[in-house]
Formats: sequence, structure tokens, C-alpha cells
Amino acid sequence: MQGSARRRPFPAAAPGSPPPAGPLYPGRHGAVKAEDTFKTSPFHLDLWFYFTLQNWVLDFGRPIAMIILPLEWFPLNKPSAGDYFHMAYNVITPFLLLKLIERSPKTLPRSMVYVSIITFVMGASIHLVGDSVNHRLIFSGYQHHLSVRENPIIRNLKPETLIDSFELLYYYDEYLGHSMWYIPFFLILFIYFTGCFTPVAEQSRMPVAALLLMGPSSLYYWYLVTEGQIFILYIFTFFAMMALVMHQKRKGLVLDSNGLFLFYSFIIALLLIAGWVVWLWNDKILRKKYPGVIYIPEPWAFYTLHMSNLHAAKESL
Repeated sequence: MQGSARRRPFPAAAPGSPPPAGPLYPGRHGAVKAEDTFKTSPFHLDLWFYFTLQNWVLDFGRPIAMIILPLEWFPLNKPSAGDYFHMAYNVITPFLLLKLIERSPKTLPRSMVYVSIITFVMGASIHLVGDSVNHRLIFSGYQHHLSVRENPIIRNLKPETLIDSFELLYYYDEYLGHSMWYIPFFLILFIYFTGCFTPVAEQSRMPVAALLLMGPSSLYYWYLVTEGQIFILYIFTFFAMMALVMHQKRKGLVLDSNGLFLFYSFIIALLLIAGWVVWLWNDKILRKKYPGVIYIPEPWAFYTLHMSNLHAAKESL
């Protein structure tokens, strides 16, 4: 009986036929669902650190570098230091996002990830051009707290069709570029967040390094939302994350260390945004530029309105 119970070999596949789906072919889309195996990932300290560092240096730091560095080094008709920062950001950020997706223990929709990354790069590149010109207009007296047509250096242009061209540039910078940049950015973060759940309660803890990194990460999200004017996108992403947490909790799943880091960073950033709005609630000039129900001033608009005048007064003394 034992001799007759030998395992029978797998039948050979016909020439040209696709390989069978199953555990022997884990590389195929949807062949093996990692969520069924309850794999978990340790805290990605390296990726989150690099991600936060390059966000601060290459995104937040690019307009600062353009203002601080001598104008003689980067003439107004050539790319500025901030432009080179932006170019590096457009390459490094999608690379880090892809590495983050690779480390997810869950099988994620690759086609959606690829399309999101492509759209992200295109939107960030559109923003690179528009933002480069708009920030260099500061040296000519452009004031970010005013609309395009209200700026003194713009409204006196002749012919008046040039004003339409500057409004088109502003549209590419602040609307189209931001939409194609930030929508896929938050979509990728949410897709990654869907794989950050574990049934083991002991793994729902953040290491000390994650707690230290949470402050800079949260502060950057505050800057991203306020300067990018993407509060609606941000709050919808946060609500989706919160709904997913509640849904998975009914299944007995909790967030792992990476999910907690991302979720808490969003919560702290939301509190910072609320504090920013309350602080500038009675600013009549900023209120005029940001009308409507959602009032969230841009940090650089606040800078050109208040801080730049303060710096000019100090230099005159």
C-alpha cells in the first residue's frame, strides 16, 4: 500500500501555455495574498528617515536656498539652486515611494502604483517650471499674498494679454501641477497604509526612533498641506485611513509600527493646521486672498506679507 501511494509528478505544461497560478508562482499578480499569511514588517527606519530628510531639504528647503544663496551664482535667466533641489526631489521621492511599496507585506495593485508614480513625476515636473518662475518673480517685487492681477508688477503689463499668460503659469503651478503631484502622492501612501495591519497586538508599537521622527514628519505634512493648498485631499485621505482602521479592527487587526507612524503623523499635522488657521484667523489681507469656507493661508504668502518687510526694515537699520 505504501508503494502505491507515491506522489505523482506534476503533468508537463503544454508548449506556449501560461504557467499555472499557485504558490509555485508567487510573482504573478494576485497569486498569493500576503494578508492571508499575516506577514508583518519591522519599522522602516531607513526609508522613513530618508523620506523625511529629503522632504525637508529638497522640498521645503528649495525656496530658502534660492533666497539665501547669492543671486550672482544663479542669474535670473538660469535655473536657481531651488530648481536643482526640485529636480533631485522629482527623482528621489518616487524612488523612495517605490521602495516603500516593495516592503509592504501585502500584495498591492502594481498597475495603480505605476500609474500613480508616472503621474506624480509629471505633475512635479510641471510644478518645477511654474514654481521656478513664480519664485523668481519675488526678486522683481512679486507679492505672493496678492492674486496675479493685483500684483503691481503684473497689472501694468502691456499688452494686457501678458497678464493672461502669467495667470496660465500660475494655474500650472498652483492647480494642475499640485493636483497631478499630490493626488498620486497621497494615493500611494494610502495604498501602502492598507498593508500595515497585523493580528499581533505586540507588533502595534512604535520604537523610540519612530517617536523621534514623528515630529519632523508631522511638521512637513503641515507645510505640504498649507503651502500646497490641498486640505480637502489631505482630510479625505485621513478619513479613508481612519475608516480603514475601524474596519480592520472589527476583524481583529491592528496597525503595525509603520502604520502607526503614518497615522499619528497625519493626526499631529491636522492639529498643527488647526493651530495655524486659528493664529491667522483675523488677518484681513490673507482673508482676502483665501476667501471661502476653507481658510488655510500659505506659509510663503505669510512670509512675503509680514516677514519680508521685517527683514527689509532690519537691513535698512
